[in-house]
Amino acid sequence: MTMGPRSGLTAVSTALLAMSRHLEVRDVLKTIVASARELLDAEYAALGVPDDHGGFAQFVVDGVSEEEWRAIGPLPRQHGILASMLSDATPQRLADVRLDPRFGGWPEAHPDMSDFIGMPVADGDEILGALFLANKRCPKVEGGCSFTAEDEELLAVLAQHAAIALTNARLYERSRELTIAGERARLAHELHDAVSQKLFSLRLTAQAATALVDRDPARAKGELHQVARLAAEAADELRAAVVELRPAGLDEDGLIATLRTQVKVLDRAHSARVTFAAHGVRALPAAQEEALLRVAQEALHNALRHSGAQAVDVVLTRQGPGAVLRVTDDGTGFDPSAVRRAGRHLGLVSMRDRANGVGGALAVLSEPGKGTTIEMEVPGG
Repeated sequence: MTMGPRSGLTAVSTALLAMSRHLEVRDVLKTIVASARELLDAEYAALGVPDDHGGFAQFVVDGVSEEEWRAIGPLPRQHGILASMLSDATPQRLADVRLDPRFGGWPEAHPDMSDFIGMPVADGDEILGALFLANKRCPKVEGGCSFTAEDEELLAVLAQHAAIALTNARLYERSRELTIAGERARLAHELHDAVSQKLFSLRLTAQAATALVDRDPARAKGELHQVARLAAEAADELRAAVVELRPAGLDEDGLIATLRTQVKVLDRAHSARVTFAAHGVRALPAAQEEALLRVAQEALHNALRHSGAQAVDVVLTRQGPGAVLRVTDDGTGFDPSAVRRAGRHLGLVSMRDRANGVGGALAVLSEPGKGTTIEMEVPGG
């Protein structure tokens, strides 16, 4: 049954809204495939992303169970109609893909397919991927039933917006990588300063012990104890640097462990006392955890670099299916409205954008002389 123009437009609109909710490339790919399959009412859908060798770097499917996918085997490489679409950005609409001369190389466990439509996902001349759909759900009367010209038109609209969503997701991931690299470089500088101070003190103390060893052995012994203490502290700083400057561990360690590690490092690297506590927080969707981590890092940076705080407390608390993050310092504080008027945002704009991007909210509570609290609330999955 062919969709009318209104129902087709509504379906495309629904698909575009679904794509716009995701920032991770893998999530965007999955949403594009599921949206295309639903839009054209197909039994199977797939999206292939090219590598640099004429094959697929990623291949996402919808309509195939995990057991079936495992039985099919490795990703398709440089063969058949699928791979051909990575070099030829021409839509393909076939009544029976099995009769096409390019058909071949399909694994034995691959589902049986007949009517087929393929659509490139392109950004200008660059092919970002190719959408494939097979087996339109409709009565298979004599003469068959296959994808229509209207189906191709709808899929082309979807593919154009899919290219935008995929490009945005890639830019987001790249910007996140650059942000992480910048944060790690900043923290490396802070740790270098902290360790250098410890080593400088250690050297002076060792020199004092050397000068005292003959004329005042008791005092020299005390200085040597101080040397041992400073050496242990420097070793702790270096261990912290090794832990903190490894690749970001949010995916592996989770939000709580990652925040706890970073707070420990900052507590060692600064004169201010920095603490962390978590109360009943459950695992959250990746986007929410990412946003909470980045806001916490920005708020900590502001408190430790600009507020003159002696104490900074980070608290993560469960709130229904979501969570609330509070970063509180006892620093100089400021007038948030005056900061906005002066155009000195102290990262507040980026923090609000991160909160809004995951359906959350950010509040800034501060007064001159009374410290600052940054509070971010996010929903659960």
